[in-house]
Amino acid sequence: MSEPLPTAELKSLGFAAKPLAGLDAMIRGHIEDGRYPGAQIALARHGKLALFRTYGEARTGRAASDDTLWLLFSQTKVLCMAGLWALVEEGKMSFMDKVADHLPEFGARGKADITIHQVATHQGGFPSSHIERDAWLDHARMRAQVCDFSLEWTPGSRMAYHGRSAHPVLAMAMEAATGEDYRDIIHSRVIDPLGLGNEVRVGVPAALHDRCADMYYSKGSEMPYDNSAELRLAGLPHGGGFATARGMATFYQMLLGKGRLGDARIFSPRLVEYVTRNHTGELGDGTMGGIPMHRGLGPHVRGMSDRIRGLGTNAHPDTFGHGGAGTSNSWADPASGVSFTYLTNNVVPDPFHSARLDRVANLVHASID
Repeated sequence: MSEPLPTAELKSLGFAAKPLAGLDAMIRGHIEDGRYPGAQIALARHGKLALFRTYGEARTGRAASDDTLWLLFSQTKVLCMAGLWALVEEGKMSFMDKVADHLPEFGARGKADITIHQVATHQGGFPSSHIERDAWLDHARMRAQVCDFSLEWTPGSRMAYHGRSAHPVLAMAMEAATGEDYRDIIHSRVIDPLGLGNEVRVGVPAALHDRCADMYYSKGSEMPYDNSAELRLAGLPHGGGFATARGMATFYQMLLGKGRLGDARIFSPRLVEYVTRNHTGELGDGTMGGIPMHRGLGPHVRGMSDRIRGLGTNAHPDTFGHGGAGTSNSWADPASGVSFTYLTNNVVPDPFHSARLDRVANLVHASID
């Protein structure tokens, strides 16, 4: 398989070796302690891959490989939004559109005035809603179910993570605006032009299922999905994408390139600047223990708060990215040109999950010269 980024030595890209050796030891220690069966990391800077390493098992008795595809969980949300960003740049949608402009029946139950922007920044008012399994592959059912979501509070009055509700709504709005499957929108506008079709999948074709790592769940963690072919095919817009760490680090390199990677221009610089800025100020997230999550339109931003999830305590304030439930994180640092992805295949609850993400990210930030 061809590599999506050219490789370069750590030193030539301005990375100190000692913190990254510490990261390697930490991940190996986690696996030895039974925290997760396998992991994969990728580190890139200025359009070049500095580090790509795979650890442990993808499935019981099967070693992970560099080509293993890992379940992204909520990291998928940024890929879903990337499809929507493309439609905004094509003039087919606007962030300030009402969802009901595209899905008229969504206006039921007091939702007529909810905007795309409110949904994308987790201010839509229906954080606990979700689609049922029978809608994973049946998009007519998915559309009907999201349009029937009920409000829990007045849209725009507060922020709470819409973990399994916001992005199915946005995906159905994308389909209504174009007549295309949202998975095709994401691939045709973003993933395939980047040359990442074998590295990042929102909907994994059956021929690639053997590359998918199995997901495991620690006691006390939520188990929303299984390891079924149905899940892999579905490419759920809120949590069903699969990728290699190399693929996700490459995607974030494109964002650091203001929408360009090599000869591929995916987005305009203005679009990237807009979606990666803080749109929610210091508003606390009701689902995240009141932490100000600094939501962008897809990723969230480090900002200046004392507490933040996943991006690293010592990260530059402009660092942006997104995590995946109990497993993973990807982020990009515009100040240094660095992107990093950490993927694992066991969902572990807090406090370990958030603490290890912070330590992992801090070691990477410490390596940047």
